[in-house]
Amino acid sequence: MASDVAGGPGPTPPDTPSDPAPEHPAKADPALAVAPDPSRGSVRVDSWIWSVRLVKSRSLAATACRGGHVRVNGERVKPAHGVRVGDEVRVWHAGRERVVVVKELLRKRVGAPVAVSCYLDNSPPPPPREAVVPIGLRDRGTGRPTKRDRRELERLRGPDAPTGFGDPSTRGRSGSPR
Repeated sequence: MASDVAGGPGPTPPDTPSDPAPEHPAKADPALAVAPDPSRGSVRVDSWIWSVRLVKSRSLAATACRGGHVRVNGERVKPAHGVRVGDEVRVWHAGRERVVVVKELLRKRVGAPVAVSCYLDNSPPPPPREAVVPIGLRDRGTGRPTKRDRRELERLRGPDAPTGFGDPSTRGRSGSPR
């Protein structure tokens, strides 16, 4: 016992802990990753949209901010812009616009159930899957498209669509890496 080693029957010295070291609070409860005082503080917008799982990675969030795909209260923002409770954040990602209102500030990425409780989602509903028609797909076995067919496909797909030249997935047998 500690009292035998210390030299007498008395209380244990105050510098020895009686309990084992406590576990890190954020690991014990993920909700503790919330900023301590959300009314005064702010969190970087790239960190927040990553924390609430609107984008898959922090670097994608920063790239979206730099590209002008993130707006806070209607203004384009840089990745280091501070987000506060009550701000409206618009994120254009994966062909869809997400409109959310900040309810809680997060400093670290949390699980999906906790993340959903940190914002109010005002996004328009995604289009139904059957309404999304693949543009310009040809039937198998119809052969190589003529110049006229190719121009019609380009007109349907739009001017920014990839042409297929230089794309490794469209190469024939001789160009495929082995």
